[in-house]
Amino acid sequence: MSVTSYYLSRESVQSNTQSYTTELVKQVNKNIKSYVNGMTYMSDLVANNRTVQAYFSSSYGSESEEATMKEGIADFLGSMLVSRTDISSVNIFGNNDRYVLGRKGLELNPYTDIKAMKWYRDALAAGGENVISSSHVQPIFKDHYPWVVSLSRELVGPDGDQLGVFLVDLNFSVMNDMLKDIKLGQRGYVFIVDGNGKIVYHPQQQLIYSKLKSEMIDKVLAVKSGSFTSDEGRDSRMYTVQDSDFGWKIVGVSYVNELVANQDNMRLSFAILGLICIVIAILIAVILSQRVSRPIRQLEKYMKEVEKGNFDLHVPVPRTIEIGRLARAFNLMVGKIKELMSQVISDQEQKRQSEINALQAQINPHFLYNTLDSIVWMAQSNKNQEVIAMTSALAKLFRASISKGEELVPIRNEIEHIANYLKIQKMRYSDKLDYLIEVGDSVQHFLTIKVILQPIVENAIYHGIKKKRGPGWITITSEETEHDIALIVEDNGSGMDEETVRTLLFPAAKRAEGRGVGIRNVHERLQLYFGMQYGLSYKSLPGEGTTVTIRFPKNKAAAPQESET
Repeated sequence: MSVTSYYLSRESVQSNTQSYTTELVKQVNKNIKSYVNGMTYMSDLVANNRTVQAYFSSSYGSESEEATMKEGIADFLGSMLVSRTDISSVNIFGNNDRYVLGRKGLELNPYTDIKAMKWYRDALAAGGENVISSSHVQPIFKDHYPWVVSLSRELVGPDGDQLGVFLVDLNFSVMNDMLKDIKLGQRGYVFIVDGNGKIVYHPQQQLIYSKLKSEMIDKVLAVKSGSFTSDEGRDSRMYTVQDSDFGWKIVGVSYVNELVANQDNMRLSFAILGLICIVIAILIAVILSQRVSRPIRQLEKYMKEVEKGNFDLHVPVPRTIEIGRLARAFNLMVGKIKELMSQVISDQEQKRQSEINALQAQINPHFLYNTLDSIVWMAQSNKNQEVIAMTSALAKLFRASISKGEELVPIRNEIEHIANYLKIQKMRYSDKLDYLIEVGDSVQHFLTIKVILQPIVENAIYHGIKKKRGPGWITITSEETEHDIALIVEDNGSGMDEETVRTLLFPAAKRAEGRGVGIRNVHERLQLYFGMQYGLSYKSLPGEGTTVTIRFPKNKAAAPQESET
């Protein structure tokens, strides 16, 4: 709390100082902006003056006419100087070597190349936009070297031809008078840099140029508008940066150690208070821990037993009121958990059994509908013998599927069931369908859930063989591993594409022509009864047939017996 209080107090003072500095810098920016806007307004007046455009774009027949126009322009520029005492000079330098100086008494320095000046070249590069320079000595006048900030602008004629450059020099002393008295604490100050990092104004400019003092110019340029603090120990400085609309950055600098008065006294007071609190807290903690930790450790030991699955325990209730309540609650919780676990096991078993029975009940009406459809078709074709044979096979098929109400049946019963079904379909499709069942004797006495082959075979006939040209065949084989049995149904039907195979067993997927209803039923029943690692898997390619693998675990073998007839 002591450390937090100290830092919160310091941060609060720094935040207030930062807000104050930000507002101060914004005000300085507004003041400077008003000066710059005045210079910009002057450049607009000159750029749009028809006399200026005519003088620097035409040649005259007589020197008197030229002199008259030049004198008019000089008076125009001179009127600007009268309205602004902070302006050092206003000048126009044309591409045709003509020039007009707004201040009388000034002469050009014969040893200075105007077109080589940086402000001249920057104006040409800006293409008619105003360019503001950093503070510099203006050397273009004879015996007159003022310290100024220059605004230059290229002048363009009505036809887009280049006429020259307009130059306004602002006395640096005006900016110095405006900013020199601004103080941020005992040592804080305000300075200005341009977009290239050059110092426009600094109260200690001579120290900067002589490299006896430095500023974090790179970080200042990287910040558009905001604050950052230098890492200089006790001399750390907080920089508050305000971006202007004309490429300059106004920067307020405050020294961090000046922001909070009597920092050492504050730090010492908070430290002593913190130490006193720590000593008191340690004494209280030692006393309380002795009373609380012993019964808690005992309760922890019983909790670890519960983690191991031992719910047949009872925690003795200690005399400590809080721990006694916790122990009684723990005993109630363990008893309730034990009761709920038994209830969940019972409920899950009943739920699983109900789901299996529901899925099983779905499949018989589906089988009966398709088989009776075949019998009706044969009866309409007067195939009485085939009707009798098919009806007999149907009776055997349903007798095998009933299985005396048992959930698990030997694999031999499933083979008998599917053989009757294929016999019925063979009579219906004649030469269109042939089949082969080769399931090993070693697996036929193992148990599986009933009616798992018929939906797979039915799907192969109606959605594979029926759609292809030429005869079709179905092969049913088996594979045996140490723990599992696989029944494999293979056909040479029309097959399926990769996307259909991928979504075939999705519970919510909708299938064209009813595809997937029966096989999803088989897949879900296998997973409900044996676990999620079992069920159906598909391999198929369009035009090359389909292979379905039905995998389930080895179950306790039934005693060998003869199939019912």
